[in-house]
Amino acid sequence: MDAQRGRTNRRRFLLIAGIPLLAVGAGTAYAVWPGPARPGPARPGPQVRTDLEPLNARFGPYVGTPVEAHWLGYDIDEKPGSAGSRTIPGPDSRIRLVGVARLAAGGAAAVTGRAEYAFAPAAAASALPAELAPYAPAGAAWQHSRQFDAYANHEGAEGHPSGEYHFDTARNLVRFDLLYLYT
Repeated sequence: MDAQRGRTNRRRFLLIAGIPLLAVGAGTAYAVWPGPARPGPARPGPQVRTDLEPLNARFGPYVGTPVEAHWLGYDIDEKPGSAGSRTIPGPDSRIRLVGVARLAAGGAAAVTGRAEYAFAPAAAASALPAELAPYAPAGAAWQHSRQFDAYANHEGAEGHPSGEYHFDTARNLVRFDLLYLYT
């Protein structure tokens, strides 16, 4: 009889203690469960960066040492207004690196003066993003070389870069618009 009463008391205790614990667990799960996307404030576009170390690491050995820069680096597959990062990673990541940098004295002339690159006057293939427009001089005399692009975007570089470099020797500037593909 005492054994029967012990089981009944244990069951009663488990029932009384278990129901609130299950309710709390279910409420917590409901609160943290990802629901449908809620409209919220749109995230601003990429912020203009001025740090030089990432640029020196990526293409400093090819274009020379930047002493001042205004640039953007962002994932082109990320949707404007999204939460900041994709929840399901894709098979690749495509990072656009675009901007204008002032090189050390004589840096632009040192690159464009090399005969093997055959630099010629050219307009940039794509427009700069609106955030960078104030940093590109309107009267710049840009020079471009496909041979230099191939050299600077060589196979085996980190991120498989592609894109263009334009130089203005009078202002000692380089304008870059690159796409890095990480697979």
